[in-house]
Amino acid sequence: RRLNVRVNIELLAVSNPVHRKDLAVRLTDDTDPFFLYNLVISEEDFQSLKSQQGLLVDFSAFPQKFIDLLQQCIQEQNKDIPRFLLQLVSSAPALDHTPVSLNVVETNPFKHLTHLSLKFLPGTDAEIKKFLANCLKSLKEDKMMLEEKLKKTEEDLTRQLSYTQQNLSEKSRELDKLKNEWTSYTTALSNKHSQELTSEKERALQAQTQYQQQHEQQKKELENLHQKSIQQLQNRLSELEVINKDLTERRYKGDSTVRELKAKLSGLEDECQRAKQEVLSLRRENTTLDAECHEKEKLINQLQTRVAVLEQEIKDKDQLVTRTKEVLDATQEQKVILEESTEEKQRHVEKLETTIKSLSAELLKANEIIKKLQGDLKTLMSKLKLKNTVTIQQEKLLAEKEEKLQKEQRESQEMGQSLRMKEQEVCKLQEQLESTIQKLEESKQLLKTNENVITWLNKQLSEVQMAKKLDTPASAYGGGRAAVSPHSMPDRPSFHSSGINHPISPLYAFQNFLEPTHSKNGNSQCPVQLNSQLSKLSRCSDAHTVPAAAHPANKENGEQLGLESKYLKRKDDSIPLRGLSQNTLNSEYLRPYLPTKAQPSPKAAGTPASAYFPG
Repeated sequence: RRLNVRVNIELLAVSNPVHRKDLAVRLTDDTDPFFLYNLVISEEDFQSLKSQQGLLVDFSAFPQKFIDLLQQCIQEQNKDIPRFLLQLVSSAPALDHTPVSLNVVETNPFKHLTHLSLKFLPGTDAEIKKFLANCLKSLKEDKMMLEEKLKKTEEDLTRQLSYTQQNLSEKSRELDKLKNEWTSYTTALSNKHSQELTSEKERALQAQTQYQQQHEQQKKELENLHQKSIQQLQNRLSELEVINKDLTERRYKGDSTVRELKAKLSGLEDECQRAKQEVLSLRRENTTLDAECHEKEKLINQLQTRVAVLEQEIKDKDQLVTRTKEVLDATQEQKVILEESTEEKQRHVEKLETTIKSLSAELLKANEIIKKLQGDLKTLMSKLKLKNTVTIQQEKLLAEKEEKLQKEQRESQEMGQSLRMKEQEVCKLQEQLESTIQKLEESKQLLKTNENVITWLNKQLSEVQMAKKLDTPASAYGGGRAAVSPHSMPDRPSFHSSGINHPISPLYAFQNFLEPTHSKNGNSQCPVQLNSQLSKLSRCSDAHTVPAAAHPANKENGEQLGLESKYLKRKDDSIPLRGLSQNTLNSEYLRPYLPTKAQPSPKAAGTPASAYFPG
């Protein structure tokens, strides 16, 4: 059979005759007061029990381990197949004052293991009487405690009853007052809310119509301005493209003319290194001009992209306006729903009042009715608070929408300002284009002046060679290698004031002719470069006198005067000469030696170069 047994474990300290500790274990049954078994284990008995059952625990730790085993049995007592069991085994068929063994058994599918077995002795009559006396004593003490608690609870309940009855009467009165106040308050609130809602609807409609009109006007103005600006920019772009094409064609023509001139002057490459450096500088200037043209084209493309971005922003703002309209419609629908809910709640309040009147006769159920009414009042108050919060939120939404409309107006003003700034940038770009066009015209004029100077220099070279060829027949009959002395040329005057007694070439005379003009004008950079070029050319003219004298029969054979054909051949290593620098050809120095714009060039008219330059 199965029983519920109470196990008491105590440590007893015994001082007679020797101080020692004993472990007392007692088994009892709450249903059977005569069920009593005792066991007292001393330290000596524990040692024998430890050796018999193979325990690994000391006497001090044995009680706690025994309690742990009992707790495991208690945890698994409700299971169908418990793992730990307490077995109370007796030799007799019934428990009739015979020794009993208590076994702690662990069950396995293979074997039942007994962790601990203790032998208990049945209690004697004296022990049973002591146990029963202790039980009676504890029961009496519990009875006295319970009686005292009962008296206190009865007194508290009577007090609470009187207090609750008084509270009931007061709360019924307060309920009547609250009902009256509630009816008046709800009517006033409904009137106020209806008036406020009508006024707010009118204001919202007026504001909406005003904002729509303003937005449409601003939109039309912006579209007109935008279309005008786009048309102007397109017209300007077409004009600039035409101008740019003309300039490129002219530039290519100038390049072709410069190449022809360079083919004529290919024989003088070794002596014209400084002129090549100036040509390199002119190339750099041309590359900078090309880069500026490309940058301006990039700026025009950027302006077009900005115009497209502005159009997209205007579309986005239109979408925002439509969204705000939809939000306003939704808020109006919510207001209508709230009004319907308030009417339904008023009906519900009337129904509750009727129920309160019908239940006021029943005093026994007054507490429950009061609690229900208080709960309903709280819900109604919370609903009123929710209504107030909803109205406040709607006011906030209206204020936010007004702020959004103001922000859109500000953004539209900023867009107008940005459009004005872009128009100013376009004007600046036009001015820059005009300045570049002026620079290109100046460069063309420089090319023309360079061509005139080159033709004049060719004429001078041809005259020098003619003079030398005329003098060569007299010296050619002397035999050997003939050379013309510089003293025999009539075109080289001598300057006694400067200390130079030998005659000078016409190029050197031209160089000295330009120096006094330099002293008058005070420009120190231009004559230095021009003198260096003219000195090079004078050297070139002196260097080519000998081969001209060696062939006196060229004129008789009908060959062309001037430079020989080998000097006019184009070399692949030569650098293209695009024109002389601006400093070398100042209009004040070369004005008497250069043709005017009205005079035709020697190539175009087909006349010799001596007709356009002084002898």
